[in-house]
Amino acid sequence: MSVIFLDKPKFHQQEKVSFLGGTGKVKSLQREANNWIYTVEMNMGSEPDFGRIGAETTILLEEQDICKKQIDAN
Repeated sequence: MSVIFLDKPKFHQQEKVSFLGGTGKVKSLQREANNWIYTVEMNMGSEPDFGRIGAETTILLEEQDICKKQIDAN
């Protein structure tokens, strides 16, 4: 008989996070092999003069590629 031990994820849905290349919000997460995979919706910049054509950019990141978003002191 095997016992499977799953670590709890570090981040949860709707949590604001940062990563190399930007910041965003966790939209979903799932366990894959021995790692948590997060779907992160990146924060949008200011709207360009010609408007927006599509939705926000969403990327997949492994847990070790994410850290908690730092709160600006300004």
